[in-house]
Amino acid sequence: MVIVQDILVSEDVLTERFLCNLDACKGACCWEGDFGAPLEAAELETLVNIYEDIKPFLRPEGVRTLEMQGLYVNYPDINGPGTPLLENGACAYLTFEANGIAKCGIEKAAEAGVTDFKKPISCHLYPVRVASTPELGFEALNYDVWDICSPACTAGKKAKLPVYKFVKDAIIRKYGEDFYEELDAAAGYLSNKD
Repeated sequence: MVIVQDILVSEDVLTERFLCNLDACKGACCWEGDFGAPLEAAELETLVNIYEDIKPFLRPEGVRTLEMQGLYVNYPDINGPGTPLLENGACAYLTFEANGIAKCGIEKAAEAGVTDFKKPISCHLYPVRVASTPELGFEALNYDVWDICSPACTAGKKAKLPVYKFVKDAIIRKYGEDFYEELDAAAGYLSNKD
């Protein structure tokens, strides 16, 4: 582990390689798993505020689920709120591109200029997961290894792209440029150590 601005960062985030290969996985992280995407407290209000704007970008079954379950639900497994799931386990905000690749309906709305909220930060950061205990002021960034992402690991190795560089925009969105620069310096230090 390394510490950057009081945040613990797993060395895997700096040393492992990752590059989404959507042609191979089709965005399976949007429909696989046991719970929806974790949501931060501020994102709950954002979803309420933008729902009517993003609704036209969602699939009918997603709209039905959101209007029945709510825009977010509480998951004991993640000890907090997350996106609701359809009966088949897919995220209620999931849509598909014409080529069959999954895409977040919120992100589609952002690309259309309807909202400036891109998508939940947990989705934007993936495969990096944030573990936190706010009452202790503890936060850690960990690399989440999932077998459905094997093609992304292969593509990342081929491109020599570290996980943290793959999620650069998301890290800057959550923590800022200075944090990213310090993270990059820590990665440089680790690679020179070897």
